[in-house]
Amino acid sequence: MTRDIAVVAFAQSDHRRTSDELSEVELLMPVLHEVLERTGLRTADIGFTCSGSSDYLAGRAFSFTLALDGVGAWPPLSESHVEMDGAWALYEAWTKLRTGDADTALVYSYGKSSPGSLRDVLTRQLDPYYVAPLWPDSVALAALQAQALLDAGHADEPALAAVAARSRADAVSNSRAQVRGAVPHGDYLVRPLRTGDCPPIGDGAAAVVLAAGDLARRLCPRPAWIRGIDHRIEAHSLGVRDLTDSPSARLAAERAGAFERPVDTAELHAPFTSQEIVLRRALRLGDDVRVNPSGGALAANPMMAAGLVRVGEAAAAVHRGASDRALAHATSGPCLQQNLVAVLEGDPR
Repeated sequence: MTRDIAVVAFAQSDHRRTSDELSEVELLMPVLHEVLERTGLRTADIGFTCSGSSDYLAGRAFSFTLALDGVGAWPPLSESHVEMDGAWALYEAWTKLRTGDADTALVYSYGKSSPGSLRDVLTRQLDPYYVAPLWPDSVALAALQAQALLDAGHADEPALAAVAARSRADAVSNSRAQVRGAVPHGDYLVRPLRTGDCPPIGDGAAAVVLAAGDLARRLCPRPAWIRGIDHRIEAHSLGVRDLTDSPSARLAAERAGAFERPVDTAELHAPFTSQEIVLRRALRLGDDVRVNPSGGALAANPMMAAGLVRVGEAAAAVHRGASDRALAHATSGPCLQQNLVAVLEGDPR
């Protein structure tokens, strides 16, 4: 279990408010073609394929089987799926490669949020007995967390607005982002969160290729080695959690080795401005760490793909030499309930 695994390629779609003219397969296929072209691999060269998506978004059971048309029906493939963000599919693929069962893996995820009411769909993640019957939507729950953060004195509304402004400004250089540049912070959506504190709703897809050992070096000039990865979960009940902290993110970072040496870049899956502040404190990120230079989830938040995008953006920074040691984070569930942390490093210059 000491096999070195690296992200050797990353691709993502343009993230848009709507993609009514495209099916999930049509949204995904250009991304899959691009990520394979970056490595020179063909579908037949991939040892394991793993995807992440949600049937709730598609509105039909086993919707992920249709997306396999984008991968191709031939040759036969070793395939798996997680009903989660693609970052968790990457975790499964990393485990598969670590065992030596495969040398390469294709990981992809996608989400079309535009056809329905995402705020209502996400209530299906909640405790079905006590919370879900009340129908609190995702923004209302995030506002509850933000207000707790303000009441504890860890932030104020200008601090939230500053996070939004920085994220949208950084997204100017990201041609794939859905929202870029100076955007009015807007009116209150659910107090204390304004529209600028919340992520855009949109459609998108992402994919990465993993490779092991020397093969990774042959496929990529500077592989992003996954030095550690871990996933932890908070209690399901919001009433027993301290919403101003994220102990599961901290523990995942510790187990992934994030605290062993400083990181220079962090791609945080923080859909709301208040959640970036919570994660910065939990992950011990100082002002010297570049946080979400891609713009983060406040610039593009395709459901079931945004976490994989964070891993891909961190890996891409390593690939192009903009980072030597990066932290990537993905979350799922209300108020940062589930957290995955990966540490990626490039070879010494």
